Amino acid sequence: MGNFDRSMSLAGEPPKALNTGQKLAVLTGMTGMGILILQLFNLNLGNTALWLSVAILAIFTGIIWFSQAAYAHKQKGIKNDGVWFKSMSSRGVLAWMAGIALTGFYIVLYFYPEYLGLVKDGDNTGLIALFDPLSKGLSGNPASQWFVYGTMYTVAILAFGVKFIWKYRHNKYEQLRTVSVMFFQTAFAFFIPEIMARLNGDLPYYDLKNMWPLNYYNFERYRINGFIDSGSVGMTMLFFGIISIFVISPFLTYKYGKRWYCSWVCGCGGLAETAGDSFRQLSDKSKFAWKVERWVVHSVVVFVTLMTTAVIYSYLGNDTSKYWLTKTVFISGVAFILTAVFAWVMIYKREELAKDAKYGAIGYFTIIVVLIGMHFFSDSGNIFIFKAETLRSTYSFLIGSIFSGVIGTGFYPILGNRVWCRFGCPMAAVLGFQQRMFSKFRITTNGGQCISCGNCSTYCEMGIDVRAYAQKGENIVRSSCVGCGICSAVCPRGVLKLENGPEKGRINSKDVLLGNDVDLMDLVNNK
Repeated sequence: MGNFDRSMSLAGEPPKALNTGQKLAVLTGMTGMGILILQLFNLNLGNTALWLSVAILAIFTGIIWFSQAAYAHKQKGIKNDGVWFKSMSSRGVLAWMAGIALTGFYIVLYFYPEYLGLVKDGDNTGLIALFDPLSKGLSGNPASQWFVYGTMYTVAILAFGVKFIWKYRHNKYEQLRTVSVMFFQTAFAFFIPEIMARLNGDLPYYDLKNMWPLNYYNFERYRINGFIDSGSVGMTMLFFGIISIFVISPFLTYKYGKRWYCSWVCGCGGLAETAGDSFRQLSDKSKFAWKVERWVVHSVVVFVTLMTTAVIYSYLGNDTSKYWLTKTVFISGVAFILTAVFAWVMIYKREELAKDAKYGAIGYFTIIVVLIGMHFFSDSGNIFIFKAETLRSTYSFLIGSIFSGVIGTGFYPILGNRVWCRFGCPMAAVLGFQQRMFSKFRITTNGGQCISCGNCSTYCEMGIDVRAYAQKGENIVRSSCVGCGICSAVCPRGVLKLENGPEKGRINSKDVLLGNDVDLMDLVNNK
């Protein structure tokens, strides 16, 4: 026990040099990365399966070894660990170098995979060829740039997941949700789709944990045809994709909030929470960032709704004798559902939305106007003057590639670990709407215990000023909150608690709680 640092300082001391174990761990991990980097130069290493195994094992071992050396001799609990003194975690030179390197890799991966060794009509070379044995073993197909990306993505979540568990070993909730994202990424996003592709070659690649609007492409004609041609398995997956939108997702969000997906299942959230944990304090807490978040997220939801509608609309017809689902029926159904949701919100939740009601109204009327225009000014294969495929590919490029990939992950060391989740993810936006409107999830606070240390706000990856809520003793019910629970984990006084309680009794944000105001406290407690 004498080796433990018993300092009570919240800021901590400047970080000491890496110990021997950490230095050896870095050397081990960089050896694995070095093997992958060398393959960019198309070196003939011989047994690619062996070298791939060595590279992945070295990276995995290095990360876990470093974590053990960093946390094994520290007391349980969260310390700041000098994050603002480290170049990597405080937007220093190392952070910018890492951000540029990651961004460059993503740009090459998305747009220039041939430089990684991808050969469409021949044998792969370079880095991608190194992953061919693993890809052929799982799906029977040569590796693609997406398989390379998926493999490294999974390795990162697993290795840094172990680090996360070690760091937050005092908190069972953090351990549980980390194991959850590790499982879903490994099984549902990596192994199962590859194996299913091997068993049924006509079945489109389907990440089972993704649903609309995140997989906006799932209802394109070629995928629908692929599901139908794959028989009962394909139809089951198509049905699962539909029911997950209208039944599974709303029910789970009602019970547990958007955390059931954003913090327990989602691969983007899994990478942000594990590999991106060291950068969570970089999330912009300014009022300007909050305004940008509201406008961008609402715009993305409007865009993805219109794009999905347009894609489906483009391959439907008007001949009722062939199929009941015509263009008119479909677009009328979409308008009816949106109108019903909008009316319910404005009638029953208008007061709670406050200023956000304005953004919702603008988004709703924008969609309705575009839908009307789409119906009267579109023809077969075209939406207005644009081809449906052009619109879809544009959305895929702007949102799926640039925002979620290049910026969302490449900018971890600069903008924080939840840039994509906070500003660009349509799934997070839709779930956030459900969370705010009818979910039982909330974070309760005990203002009398708050010492205003600011740890909760600092470590909130979604830019929420948690301390402001805690100081007032106000429950936190926010659309952007992903329920990661880190604010609760880093609180030295146990002020914050994640709950799934009824809406009755939630403290109104307009109530100003004064410590000695007995009448007001009685009012709040009797709600």
